[in-house]
Amino acid sequence: MGKVIELSEIVKNYQIGTVVVRALRAVTVDIDRNEYVAIMGPSGSGKSTLMNIIGCLDTPTKGSYILNGTDVSKMEDDQLAEIRNKEIGFIFQTFNLLPRYTALENVMLPLIYAGIPKAEREVMAKKTLDQVGLADRMTHKPNELSGGQRQRVAIARALINKPSILLADEPTGNLDSKTSADIMVLLDEIHALGNTVIVVTHEEDIARHAHRIIRLMDGEISSDAPNEKRLQVAH
Repeated sequence: MGKVIELSEIVKNYQIGTVVVRALRAVTVDIDRNEYVAIMGPSGSGKSTLMNIIGCLDTPTKGSYILNGTDVSKMEDDQLAEIRNKEIGFIFQTFNLLPRYTALENVMLPLIYAGIPKAEREVMAKKTLDQVGLADRMTHKPNELSGGQRQRVAIARALINKPSILLADEPTGNLDSKTSADIMVLLDEIHALGNTVIVVTHEEDIARHAHRIIRLMDGEISSDAPNEKRLQVAH
C-alpha cells in the first residue's frame, strides 16, 4: 500500500498579539494510500490547523511532513502551491466555485494551471462530471444548481487532477440531511475507486463513513482508531 502522508512531531504555534497559541503540539500521524480517514475534534482542537498543514495551505513551526514521498514541511509558498495542485483535491463546505463559470469551466480550472491543452481538458472534465452524476448540468452556472449539485461540481473539480489525497472540510456543512447523505455516498464510491479520502468534520454521522477516526483535543491526538461503527454503504 505505502504511506501517502507521514506527519512526524508536528508543532504549530501562532502569535496573536503578545500571546503564543499552541495549535498543534507534536502530532504524529501516518495515513496509507486508499485509507478513508475522518479527523474530528471540537472547535479550537487543532483540526483545521492540521487540515491546513496536510493540505499544504500552511507549514508547521516544527516537525516533518512527507507527502507522497516529498518533504513539504520546509517548502516556500510557490512550491507548496505546485504540490497542492498536483497532489491534493480540496472539497470545501462553501463549494468555492467561480460564479461566472459553468460547471464544466469550474471543473477544468485546475487543468489550466497544470498546463493541459484545451481539448484534452474538456474531455477530462466531462468525464469527471459524468462520474459525479452531473452529465446533464455541465453548461449550468453555480446559481442555476442546487447546493448538492454545486458540491458535486466541487468534488469533480477536486478529482480532476487525479490527486493523491481528497481532502474534504465539513463537506456537507451547508447541505440538508438528504443531500448530505447523497454526497457522503458519492465520497464512499470515490474511496472505493482507490482514492485516499480525508474528511474533517465535527459531525459524528459524517465521520461514521470513514474507516478510521482521528480525534484531536487541545492540539494533541486524543484517539486514533479503526471505526467500529462504520456505515456499510448499500450499493
